Amino acid sequence: MATVVMYCTQSCPYCALADQLLAKRGATVEKIDIDTTADAFATMQARTGRETVPQIFIGETHVGGYDDLVELDMVGELQELLG
Repeated sequence: MATVVMYCTQSCPYCALADQLLAKRGATVEKIDIDTTADAFATMQARTGRETVPQIFIGETHVGGYDDLVELDMVGELQELLG
């Protein structure tokens, strides 16, 4: 299964929903909390060009946020990305 990295915060409801969806699909998520991890917000911005969480990577592919993840799941591409 592909490595999943999610930039998140502990108080973000969409981060929790993304984590739940990924868990349902069998993925283990490495969470990077931008509130508590030094330079994580700057790294996330540099990698994605975005300032909102969650920001999700599956392998080297930047999936985007929660809405993007749900869209991939609805069209059957999420499981394909996860491997």
